[in-house]
Amino acid sequence: MLIRAPVGTDRAEWLRMRRALWPTSDDDEHTREVSGFLESAVAPVAVFVADREAGGSLGGFLEMGLRSYAEGCRSSPVPYIEGWYVDPDLRRRGVGEALVEAAEAWARERGHTEIASDTAPDNEVSLAAHERLGFSVTDRMVCFRKELGAGQGHYPGCARRRPVP
Repeated sequence: MLIRAPVGTDRAEWLRMRRALWPTSDDDEHTREVSGFLESAVAPVAVFVADREAGGSLGGFLEMGLRSYAEGCRSSPVPYIEGWYVDPDLRRRGVGEALVEAAEAWARERGHTEIASDTAPDNEVSLAAHERLGFSVTDRMVCFRKELGAGQGHYPGCARRRPVP
């Protein structure tokens, strides 16, 4: 398995894996982001793919960005694993580890001293993979969202005002 940067001919395979990792994301968004990186290397900051070396297919990818802050980290900016995926038939064979090692080498070469990532609290496969590779849990959180309906008051002039504590 060869770990390398993606090239234009990887577009379809990279999109296939992104769709598998983020199935609820808009397909146009996937296409726009992959195209943006391949055509101008804008964002994410770094991408690595696992090339199966047979038949021109890929078996995994890792996308990394730089965040100004990451929970539990002391430095800024922080290299952050935004997306990490390995095809099911290649899991537990060192492909994910090789992708993370490439990301770590990239970060070290640029003077970074730590790297961060996240996963859903119930994603046991990802939790185990992170822990096997030396990541430590820094925080657990639940994120909330509330839909704001039209005409439910606005500031200033809301019908109901409460003092801010």
